[in-house]
Amino acid sequence: MKQMIVHCKQNTTQMALLENGRLVEYAAERARNQGTVGSLFKARVVNVVPGMQAAFVDIGQKKNAFLYVDDVLHAHLDKQPSVKPAITELLKPGQELIVQVFKEAVGSKGARVTTHYSLPGRWIVYMPDADYVAVSKKIEREAERTRLKGIGEEIRQGEEGLIIRTVSEDESREALKRDLEQLRKQWHSILKKAERQTAPCLLHRDLSIVQRFIRDTFTPEQDELIIDHEGQAQDALSFLHDMGIFEAKVRVHDREEPIFQKFGVQEQLDRDFARKIWLKGGGYIVIDHTEALTVIDVNTGKYTGGSNLEETVTRTNLEAAAEIARLMRVRDVGGIIIIDFIDMEREEHRKEVFTILEEGLKQDRTKSFVVGWTKLGLLEMTRKKVRAESVPEEWNR
Repeated sequence: MKQMIVHCKQNTTQMALLENGRLVEYAAERARNQGTVGSLFKARVVNVVPGMQAAFVDIGQKKNAFLYVDDVLHAHLDKQPSVKPAITELLKPGQELIVQVFKEAVGSKGARVTTHYSLPGRWIVYMPDADYVAVSKKIEREAERTRLKGIGEEIRQGEEGLIIRTVSEDESREALKRDLEQLRKQWHSILKKAERQTAPCLLHRDLSIVQRFIRDTFTPEQDELIIDHEGQAQDALSFLHDMGIFEAKVRVHDREEPIFQKFGVQEQLDRDFARKIWLKGGGYIVIDHTEALTVIDVNTGKYTGGSNLEETVTRTNLEAAAEIARLMRVRDVGGIIIIDFIDMEREEHRKEVFTILEEGLKQDRTKSFVVGWTKLGLLEMTRKKVRAESVPEEWNR
């Protein structure tokens, strides 16, 4: 069973996702600094840099956004030019265009934006110019994939593109069509606003943190949403009703005991966001961050339970692999990730650790790729980073 625990303060909303009482995702959002990922802007090209095949565009934020040539070219996979044109052929200073943020501004870097627009709904992701239908790879039954792809082809119009989301498995044609019609209407509203407004300006803001998690993860038959604010709870119910969900487990926490203490969230946050994290078996991992790289070190610590060194090391590494997959979701680790597992002599043990890590990452909604073992015995992987890291307030003081 999943529980979404939402803690509301005057200027901050914190969300923790629990699976059978264990923390698997965490996010925080400040009212004055709501993220921009997914939001659409009417932008003005500030300057074009041929040497980078990119442009910097003003979207009304502190830093100009970065627009790479591939994110300007046509979204149709089969209509990309055989020879990539120069960015100067596509964009000129002063030109206005609609862009969508797909990566938050981080540190000294401005936001990354694209003209390959996408609007996620409950059942589908709508791409107005993509001209194809895709089905989530997590839907494994071939007959169901074929059925959903057929529905997508039937209900789309012109050059519209659709991605059928994982939650659409066994869903009706009517539900998918209703979702598409709402997203199509939303896109037309964005276009009309762009005609009236001058750049730079915001055309469409993505959903709030609570609405995003409801849209992307909430299953009304199984999951529970608990909020310590009456108004936010009513807003969540209204949002669920807008999606056609009328029987959902939504309740208001009475505040006699702080909600994060009541459900054990604070204790888990204190543990999971520490630099050194102990494993149940006695081993521990250490997590260090740089701007573009995260290094995770695994150690046996107090664990000496194996019959020999290889067994002790392998058991520690297997436990660490499962825990690392969970912690990457909780901490929203992104970019290049290097994991220094304890050296193992046998190839089959390395394969076991690799498999456990990959299996754990299958539960992650954020795209990741495990590259493999390096010659130095390190495991390297990448995980997509789109939002600025959410950390509990204690780590921001």
